[in-house]
Parts: sequence; C-alpha cells; structure tokens
Amino acid sequence: MATSCADPPVLTEQEELQRRANQVTDESLESTRRMVQLMEESKDVGIRTVVMLDEQGEQLERIEEGMDSINRDMREAEKNLTDMAQCCGLCIWPLRKLKAFEESGPYKAVWGRASNQDGVVSDQPPTSRVVDQREQMVMSGGYIRRVTNDAREDEMEQNLAHVGSIMGNLKSMALDISNELESQGGLISRINEKVWNSGYY
Repeated sequence: MATSCADPPVLTEQEELQRRANQVTDESLESTRRMVQLMEESKDVGIRTVVMLDEQGEQLERIEEGMDSINRDMREAEKNLTDMAQCCGLCIWPLRKLKAFEESGPYKAVWGRASNQDGVVSDQPPTSRVVDQREQMVMSGGYIRRVTNDAREDEMEQNLAHVGSIMGNLKSMALDISNELESQGGLISRINEKVWNSGYY
C-alpha cells in the first residue's frame, strides 16, 4: 500500500517545542499590538475628556461672571430707583423689602458687602490636590523573558514600553481630570449659592 502524500511530517520533540514557541511568540506579539491600539484609543478619549472639561470650566466661569454682572446691574438699578423715589416721591415699599434682603446673612455670605466689584474672589476652590507623581518608573531588564531572541520579541518589548508610557500619561490625565472636577464642583456650588441668594428669582 502506498502512503498518502498529504500526511504531515512527523516532528521531533525539539521541532515541536520550537513550533509551539513560535506560535506563542506570534500570539504574544499580536496581543501587545492590540494592547498598544487599546491604550492609544484610551489616550485619545482621555485627551478629549480633558479638552471638554476645560471648555466646561470656561463656560462655568462665564456664567459666574454673568451673574456677578447682573448683580452689579441690579444694585445700580436699585440705587437709581431709590434716588428717583426720593426725588419724585414714588412708592418705595418694594425697595425697602429688597434692602432688608440684601442685609441678610445668606446674601452677604454669597455676594459680600462690596459685591466683589474689585474682581477679587474671596472663596477659592479647595486646595486638597492629589500629589502628582508624573515621573515614569523605568524598569531595569525588560518586560518580557526572551525565548526566541528575535525581532518579534524586540517589537513586543517596544510595544510594552509604549503601553507603560501611555499608562503613565493616563494616570497624569486622571489626576488632572480629578483636580478639574474638584475645582468645577466648587464653582458650581458658588453659582448655586448666587442663584438662590440673589433675591431676584
């Protein structure tokens, strides 16, 4: 009987181990490539988040500035109405009620005595910042144990080093995001206090 030509060659134990090592190395290389891709995507999301938070912070600051401007304008209008009432004998009952409100504790706590016309902010956001440790830890020796000692393992080493670098960047972004959220939380609280203690709603 003739043997079939399609039978795979019989490998020695050493050849089988080498074939398996190559297969695992190829799979590991693909895995590190996917890791790099996922980390790059995460970095892009982090960057977009930081940019959006920055824009949100600028919008909140403009809202607070607008509220301060409205408060100054209302105080000026009250002053003018009071002057007109004294001059022309107009009814001043609503203004007396408003003056009493402006002398109340909640109004003074938010708007202050001089209504912060000099631009000085009396309430600063909390300063409990997380210690920022942006220095990268450098591993001595390498990320992988070399088996085949070829270009694939070199690329795996580079990929893992790149992943480590991006992880450090993501940690820094996370700290920045945390600090920005803490700052914006204080700003939102001040805006809420100004809304509820304005006396005009």
